[in-house]
Amino acid sequence: MDTNEIDVFLVLADELHFGRTAERLRLPQPQVSRLVARLERRAGGALFDRTNRRVRLTPLGERLRERLEPAYTQLKAAFDDARRTARETAGELRIGFTVTTQGEALTSLVSTFETSRNGCPVILHEADIMDPYAALRAGSIDVLVNWLALDEPDLTAGPAIDYRERMLAVSASHPLAKRRSVQAEELADYENVGFVSTIPPALVDAIIPPCTPSGRPIRRHPKLPGINEAAAEIARGRLIHPTVADVVILRRDDIVLVPLEGLPPLPLGLIWCTSHENARIRALAATAASIAQRGDLAQG
Repeated sequence: MDTNEIDVFLVLADELHFGRTAERLRLPQPQVSRLVARLERRAGGALFDRTNRRVRLTPLGERLRERLEPAYTQLKAAFDDARRTARETAGELRIGFTVTTQGEALTSLVSTFETSRNGCPVILHEADIMDPYAALRAGSIDVLVNWLALDEPDLTAGPAIDYRERMLAVSASHPLAKRRSVQAEELADYENVGFVSTIPPALVDAIIPPCTPSGRPIRRHPKLPGINEAAAEIARGRLIHPTVADVVILRRDDIVLVPLEGLPPLPLGLIWCTSHENARIRALAATAASIAQRGDLAQG
C-alpha cells in the first residue's frame, strides 16, 4: 500500500477540506483527489461525502480512521526509531570472531576504532567455528571477523583486515613435515581434513579446495565433529590440513605447519547481516578500509 494514500486520508479526515489538506502536505490539490479516489477503490467504498459546501467522513471512513490511525502511528514510530538507530554511532559494537580468526589484526582494528570513535566501545564475542554466521543472524553480534569466502545472500562482505599465507598442517612425524614447502598439487596425494555440514560450502572450498590447480580431486575425510578432533587426527598422522598462518589451535609440538604454495593468501575481514547494517558497522568498515589504504595489509 502507498503510504501517501494513508497520509492524505488521515490529514483530510482531520481537515475536512481538500485545499487545506493539499497545503498541509505540500501537494497539488488534484493529486490529493487522485490519492483519495485510489484509496477508496482499495477500501471498496466511499470514505468521504463531498458537496460544494463541505467534506465529511462516511461511516466507512470513520471506521477506517479508527482502526488505521493508531496502527499507522506505530508504524511511523518504528521507522523513525530504525532511522535514528541507523544514524547513531554511539553505543557498543559487538564483534565476533572464531578460534581461527582472532589475533593481531583484530586487536589492531579494535584499538584503532575505539581510539577514533569515542563513545562506541567494542565488545568481543567468540563465535562458533562450526556455524560461524549463526550469531550474526540471531543478532547476538553486529559484525563477524571471518574469512572472506562468502556466498550468502543475506550477508555483506566488508573490507579485509588481514591476508593470511597458506600453510599445511601435518603431524610432526609426517614425511611432509621436513619439507621447506609443499605444492598445492600434492594435496591430492593425501587424505585431507573434512568439515561438518554446518560450515558454509563456500568457506570450506576456500580453505580446502575441491581440486588442485591442475584439476585433480582432493580427498576430504568424512565430516569431523569439531576443530579439536581435526587437530587430533592431524597430530596422529592420519590427515593433513590446508590452513593459514597463525592459527592458535594448531600451535602444538606434535603438529608442523609447512608453507603451502600454489594457493593465494586467504583474506580475513568483516561480515555483517545486510538488513542489520547501521552507522556503527559502517564506521568500523571505514576504519578497516583506512587501515588497508595506509598500506598496512600485505596481500602476498
